Amino acid sequence: MKNILTVFTILIGLIMNAQNVEKMAKEVKEEGVELYRSEMASWYGTDVFMENYKDRENIGGYFSYIDNNVPKCIFFSKNNKVIGTISFPANYNPKDAKTDFKEREFTSMEQDYFSMRQKALERMQNDTVFKSYKNTNLNLVPIIKNKLRKVYVLTGTSAANTVIFGNDYLIHFNDRNEIKNVEKLHQGIIIQNINDEKVGKTVGGTHTHVLENWQTITPTDICTLMLYYKFTNWENYSVVSKKYVSMWNGKNNSLMIMKSKAFRNMADNILKDNTEKDLE
Repeated sequence: MKNILTVFTILIGLIMNAQNVEKMAKEVKEEGVELYRSEMASWYGTDVFMENYKDRENIGGYFSYIDNNVPKCIFFSKNNKVIGTISFPANYNPKDAKTDFKEREFTSMEQDYFSMRQKALERMQNDTVFKSYKNTNLNLVPIIKNKLRKVYVLTGTSAANTVIFGNDYLIHFNDRNEIKNVEKLHQGIIIQNINDEKVGKTVGGTHTHVLENWQTITPTDICTLMLYYKFTNWENYSVVSKKYVSMWNGKNNSLMIMKSKAFRNMADNILKDNTEKDLE
């Protein structure tokens, strides 16, 4: 009876651990997709706006957000009036975008996004935790979801043939749009070439995480992988830490997270099976 209870306890523990990891993967992926949708609106929204708006001196900035499942890119003037609204369908085709270039006030929701963006920008300009590198720019992505308010800061690149991970940050806000804290998501910056001089076009990649609070793949990693997939065609990308191994499939946008110990055991068993087959 004692042995049966012990086995039952172990099984329950394994099931709970598996459920926790699945829940973690689901939450990270959903946040990454949210970032991706916002950044896609910014990428294409900027092109559409610049093609149609001629008074460049009047532009104060922009931000993107998801409004009732519709990605929108908002441009505002230097006196903080909305001067451009670009709304995208699911395919993000600029030809199918709805545009509105009439000057107007922010909606209450847009005012929150604007306030968070401006406070994040001010913090970035006055806090030495934020780093900048040659041929890069820092992109702000405000998100309000499930009563949580935050601004992600991602590093974009103007250099060809490169994908950048890291040098990213997360700024948390309270419900009054006041900054609570700032954290780094990676220890530093990671640059990977799409085409390598030695091996040609790369087929995937990996990097490691060492920060204790970010042991799995980050939402910013997923956002970057999705944004650049049409250039890289990386079907498999992994992130490794002392606690977890995260595996992203770019072809179907799926994420699997395993505990590092379980992953090592699985790899050892596969290696053992292959070795035994070779000896037969």
